[in-house]
Amino acid sequence: MRLSTRSRYATRALLDLAIHANQGPILVREIAEREDISVRYLEQLLLPLKAANLVRAIRGANGGYTLAKPPSEINLREVIQITEGTTAFTECADSPEICPRADTCLLLDTWNKVTQAANDVLESTTLEAL
Repeated sequence: MRLSTRSRYATRALLDLAIHANQGPILVREIAEREDISVRYLEQLLLPLKAANLVRAIRGANGGYTLAKPPSEINLREVIQITEGTTAFTECADSPEICPRADTCLLLDTWNKVTQAANDVLESTTLEAL
């Protein structure tokens, strides 16, 4: 599995928010500067994270973004699922019914094991741990 820039940048943005949590709401441009991500792209990444209740947007003069949950409650699997749509190693590991060979496939069990192993690592890795 190769993670897209979307997942990597979203994770970096969330880590930035966790690291700077004691500073109150953080402006998008501050995160963008520190993480070397364009402001426009970062704004697009924050929308699904906000919809998933991982971040909170605060309006006004002292506004910005904060984590909506403690860093100990945000794991990498959740971030990747939000940004990628799935953490499955292959499409058939996610939905065996899409493959007409699933009943006889000699590889499906392996793909499922790889997916589960990756999910175990991602679920056990929180922003706090990072």
